[in-house]
Amino acid sequence: MTVNRYLRLIAGFFILLSVTLGYFVSPYWYFFTAFIGLNLLQSAFTNWCPMMTLLRKLGIKD
Repeated sequence: MTVNRYLRLIAGFFILLSVTLGYFVSPYWYFFTAFIGLNLLQSAFTNWCPMMTLLRKLGIKD
C-alpha cells in the first residue's frame, strides 16, 4: 500500500474510534474528531500532513 492509502485508513479509523468514544465514554472525544477534520482540511490546502511525514520515515512508499 502507498502513503495515501495508509493515510486514509488511519484517518478513517481514528474518526470512527473518536466518534465511538464520544458516544460511549465522553463527549470531549468529539474534539479529537474535529482535530482530525481540521488536519485533513489544512493538508488539502498546504499539501503537508504530519502523518504522511511519519509514514514516509517508516519506509512506506509513495
